[in-house]
Amino acid sequence: MSNITAQMVKELRDRTGAGMMECKKALLDSSGDMDKAVEEMRKAGQAKADKKSSRIAAEGVVTLSISDDNSIANIVEINCETDFVAKDENFLKFVKTISEVSLKNYKGSVDDFNNSKHPSGKTIEEIRLELVSKVGENVKIRRVQNIKNDGNYMGHYMHGTKIGVAVVLQKENEELAKDVCMHIAAMKPRALNANDIPQEDLEKEREIFVAQAKESGKPDDIIQKMVDGKLKKYISEVTLVDQTFVKDNEITISKLLEKHDNSVLSFYRLEVGEGVEKKDENFADEVMAQIKK
Repeated sequence: MSNITAQMVKELRDRTGAGMMECKKALLDSSGDMDKAVEEMRKAGQAKADKKSSRIAAEGVVTLSISDDNSIANIVEINCETDFVAKDENFLKFVKTISEVSLKNYKGSVDDFNNSKHPSGKTIEEIRLELVSKVGENVKIRRVQNIKNDGNYMGHYMHGTKIGVAVVLQKENEELAKDVCMHIAAMKPRALNANDIPQEDLEKEREIFVAQAKESGKPDDIIQKMVDGKLKKYISEVTLVDQTFVKDNEITISKLLEKHDNSVLSFYRLEVGEGVEKKDENFADEVMAQIKK
C-alpha cells in the first residue's frame, strides 16, 4: 500500500511515541492497518508501554503550595484511576500530606522523594501503599516541580484541582501575573520562546510538514516556503511570548509584557493526566467498577 499519508504517520507516532520513519514502515508493512501497525511495533519493542492497561492512573488532582517567603512554588500531580477516588477523603488526606511534605523535602527526583521519610517515621512509599490497599486503585505521585523565585516576583493560579500554574516575572505586578497564569492555564504553551523549544521537537515537526507539503506535488522551492510558513505558525502557537493573549486577541503576550515594562523569566504548567491516554469508560461502568471493589 503506497498511499500512506502524513496524517496517518503522525497519528501512529502520537499513539506509540516511535520515530516517523519507523511509523511509516510499520504502516506500509501493515497495508495501512493502524491497529495492526501498533501491535507489531509493540512486539518489536518500539512502542511505549500499553496505554490501555486496566491500571492506568489518569485521574487525580494537582496541588500548588508556596513557601512562606514566596521563594518557591511547589506543584504536584497525584494520580488515581477514577474520579471517585479523586474525591475520596483518604485520597485527599494523602494529597494534603504530600503537598506539605514536598514543599520542604522535594529535591528533584520523584523516586528519591518516595523513599524519603515522613515525620511519622514511614516513607512516602509506605504511606502510598497503605492508601492503595484502602481505596483499591493504583495511586501514584506522577510529577513534582519546584519553581524558584530568585528575588523577582512569582504569581500562581489553580484552575480547580486539575491545573496548576506558576510564573516568575521580572518585576512585581500581581494583576499581570494573574493574567499570564490564566493564559498559560488556557492556552498550554510548551516553551517560553522559540529558543526554548528542543531542536529535536522542531525537527520532528519539520519532517511532518515536509511530508505533508510533498503531497501537494509542488516544486521544491515552493515546498520549502510552505514548510517554513507552517513551522513559523507552529512556533507562534506553542511559545508563550508569541501566543495571542487569551483576553485580548489584538495583542500577543510579548506585547502585553512590553505594555507593562515587564518580562516572564520562567513558568510551569501542570495538568492532571496530561499525556496519559485515559480508558474509554462510561459513568455506569465506573460506578459498577467501584461497587465491585
